Amino acid sequence: MKIAIIGGGIGGLCTAVTLQKQGIPVQVYDSAPSFRPVGAGIGIGSNAMQALMDIGIGNDVFANGYELHSLVLQNEKGKPLKVASFSDFSKRSGQKNITIHRGDLHRTLIDALAPGTVQYGKKCVFVEQDTEKVTAFFEEGTPISADFLIAADGIHSPIRQKLLPESKPRYAGYTCWRGITDNNGRVEEYTSSELWSTKGRFGIAPMKGGRIYWFACINSTARNPLYQNLSPANIAQLFDHFPKYVPDIIANTPLEHILHHDILDIKPLRRFVYGKIVLLGDAAHATTPNMGQGAGQAIEDAIVLGNGFKRFKDPQKALKFYEDKRVARTAKVIRLSRQIGAAAQIRSRPLAAARDFLFPFVPSKLLQQRLKFLYDVELE
Repeated sequence: MKIAIIGGGIGGLCTAVTLQKQGIPVQVYDSAPSFRPVGAGIGIGSNAMQALMDIGIGNDVFANGYELHSLVLQNEKGKPLKVASFSDFSKRSGQKNITIHRGDLHRTLIDALAPGTVQYGKKCVFVEQDTEKVTAFFEEGTPISADFLIAADGIHSPIRQKLLPESKPRYAGYTCWRGITDNNGRVEEYTSSELWSTKGRFGIAPMKGGRIYWFACINSTARNPLYQNLSPANIAQLFDHFPKYVPDIIANTPLEHILHHDILDIKPLRRFVYGKIVLLGDAAHATTPNMGQGAGQAIEDAIVLGNGFKRFKDPQKALKFYEDKRVARTAKVIRLSRQIGAAAQIRSRPLAAARDFLFPFVPSKLLQQRLKFLYDVELE
């Protein structure tokens, strides 16, 4: 059996690692001209760390990450509304929550692959399948054929949109800047935090090497020209109603370390398998980042799919196993993450005041119960 993977992001690379460890021939085709450690910081929940441990690279990922113990939610003045501890979730899975630079995670995954597994400069523009094989056609170069093709080509996946023309990214209503800069003692150890206001939201978390990762979101129309190509100082002005350290962090982040994107997801799909083509990661279930589960769900996909091929000799049974485990779970993440984003991005002052007044009285156990499903992950 030969498997082709379109997309060399976290989901595609993790799937390749998982399948290679089972002796299944796999080749990854990525549109980038070469490996580039781009991106900002991301969170890896203990559920995803458990999955990475299962394929033998969890310790390497953990070594490049920074452990988080809690999340503090605050109002725009910096007053705590709720402190969420990660300890109970860590006890359930036996793993920690971490932050890591996306580029460091990519490098760890690539280092775990056999040399030559990833081919760069291969932008897939079309796929077709018959009863025997699936063929991928590229913008440049010779087409390739395989027994199965895994589409891990992101939220804008041309493969998904060919299979499901109506499945297009949908805008969440807010745009976001993300950056990495030096900590300089401004962020508490092992603690991430978010500040919520009717004018925007700011989040921050420590990273390895004395760095911090931050994000700043503001409600806006999609592709708003007012927010394109802003300088760090201009971005900082949008968030100067928060405590002084917030605009200071933004303004002192080098422009080359800041990314800007509108926040998108896709409506949950009912299927991930279409004949010999399998959707995985953001191509299958792109979610807003409010739960820090984008990368984690792609990692879970990879391990579950690999375990399906390990468990069943019949590939069709393996793909059904993957769909049964992943479709409902990822749909729940998409819906809950979108709800959390809507609550965090409230514009109405009366509604925000009510939220901020009531939130401290919500029992922590109730919040933990709502997120319990994340950490009761079944990979096999």
